[in-house]
Amino acid sequence: MLTAAGVGSGDEVVVPSYATTDAAEAVRRAGAVPVFADIDPRSLCLDPDSVAATLTLRTAAVMPIHLFGRRADLAGLRAVAEKRGLLVVEYEPPEPADEDVRRRRANAQYLHARLKGVETPDTAPDTEHSYRSYVVRVPGNGRPDRDAFVRALRSRGVRCHVPVQTPVHRTPAFRRELWLAETERAADQCLALPVDAGTTHRELHRVAAACNALGGLLPVAA
Repeated sequence: MLTAAGVGSGDEVVVPSYATTDAAEAVRRAGAVPVFADIDPRSLCLDPDSVAATLTLRTAAVMPIHLFGRRADLAGLRAVAEKRGLLVVEYEPPEPADEDVRRRRANAQYLHARLKGVETPDTAPDTEHSYRSYVVRVPGNGRPDRDAFVRALRSRGVRCHVPVQTPVHRTPAFRRELWLAETERAADQCLALPVDAGTTHRELHRVAAACNALGGLLPVAA
């Protein structure tokens, strides 16, 4: 898509660092340079204000990622891009069948109504979310508490994983000397709990019970 739009050598494309390396690699395949911007702490997607701060004369496009099933703020990003005549090229994995999405949403709502001790995903009325992953934040002392929480959940038979272990701008292939505060915070705090279509009611109950039992034992940030 980038090549077809005329993006190539000498151009810069703004991408999130809190993601997989796929978007940054796509930018490089087009011959352009990925530039990393910070994320919005609620959506975990590109923050328009941070994107605006990264723009240079070489910027040709902005590539938001609709992460974990949550839609990026396209209106805000397009408003930033239009001021400079930039492209907005969405990067989104294909969604599964509607029935799978419906089940994931139902599973997510079950957890959202019962979880305590972790910060659940934003569910504002205008929020569109297909819950490709159900990503919570573990409060406390960042990565040490989050990683301890992961180990404790797994010991109780709960399927869970850290969705982004290392922000892209800190990986060897794309290393940059910059500080993206919300990206770093999300990498230290976030944890994905199971809500896929195959998750059973018993599993959901185990997830909620285990998280709630552990949540009160973790120190909460002031």
